[in-house]
This record gives sequence, C-alpha cells and structure tokens, in this order.
Amino acid sequence: MIIFPHPSQANEEGLLAIGGNLQPQTLLAAYARGIFPWYAEGQPILWWSPDPRMVLFPDEFHCSRRLSRRLKQVRYRFSRNEAFADVINLCANIPRKGEQGTWILPEMKEAYLRLHELGFAHSVEVWEGESLIGGVYGVLTERVFFAESMFSLKTDASKMALAHLVALAKAENWKVIDSQFHTDHLASLGAREIPRQRFLDLINGVRGD
Repeated sequence: MIIFPHPSQANEEGLLAIGGNLQPQTLLAAYARGIFPWYAEGQPILWWSPDPRMVLFPDEFHCSRRLSRRLKQVRYRFSRNEAFADVINLCANIPRKGEQGTWILPEMKEAYLRLHELGFAHSVEVWEGESLIGGVYGVLTERVFFAESMFSLKTDASKMALAHLVALAKAENWKVIDSQFHTDHLASLGAREIPRQRFLDLINGVRGD
C-alpha cells in the first residue's frame, strides 16, 4: 500500500509526491487525504494538494438568469452515470479554453473507469435530443465530490452539467464540490478558495465554514 506524505508537505504550487500507481486503492487513499493525480504525457504520476483549495459549496452556486432559463427548456435532458465513458472521453478530447492537449491520458481513463465500476466515480450528462452536449465527472467519497473535468459542445452545456451536479449535492447532502485550482470561470459560478486545512477538516468531518 502506498503511504502519502501529509498534504502540508506540498510545495508552493501544491505538488506533494511523484510516482506510485493509479490502482483503485491508491486513488481512494489519495482522495481521502485531499490529494489528487494530475500530470502530462511523458511525466511520472504527480500528486497534488494545493493551498488554498478551490471549492464550491452547493448553497453558494451562482445560477444566472440566462442559465436558469436554459435549465427549464424541455429540449434538454439530464442524467447521472448514463454515459460515464463518453463523458471522460469527451473531456479528454476537447481541450480547455487556452490549452492544448490533455492530461486525461489512456491510463487515467482506465483508472477512473475502474473507479466508476466500483461505484466511486460518477458522471452527470446533458443531452439535447439524442446528442450528448455537456458533462462532468469526478469521485464521490464521504459526501465530498472531487470534480475532475467537464466538457461543453454547446453554449452553457458545462454550466448546466454543474447546475445538475449541485442539485444532486443538495438532494444527497454533500458537504462540498472540490474544484482543485482557482479559475475565473469557476469563481463566476460561486466557487471560492479556502485554506487547505479547512478542506481537510471538511473531508474528516470537522464542521464549520
């Protein structure tokens, strides 16, 4: 079994450890400690625990009037775990704005597909007719959802996926949705940075904002 260093030993960028494997027990042990893998092709597996941590508390999600109107349109349908493999493939194949390539390498896909089969990795899908136009996937454990990636093929599709994820979070009383690093896009939707120790307290069941 891999033993991770304490997250407080991460460097200023949040890098904590190098190497290891992507077996289910390793990934679950990492998430339980607020650690996640993120690396590029040609690199060893890199493990991260940034400080501060970008998170979205479900009650703080900002749903604009435009997004609210879209969510009510009957042409859209939302699902959970209906097309996990498709969601992760589309996240890998559609680069984020301003980026090239992907960090979702074949071995990462395989690892999260295994977690999905074991009931730990989940996806939310947005459909327009028979077409999958948006989605998000991540790992859910101890009522914390560790969002890994999302994609959008139509305007606001990824925002709609996040809105549906937030609805699930409220219905199932999740503590928080982890967004890892700060982005202006996530901040515009209500996500905010909190100290790493506060995030670890949330994982460990310590209450407070």
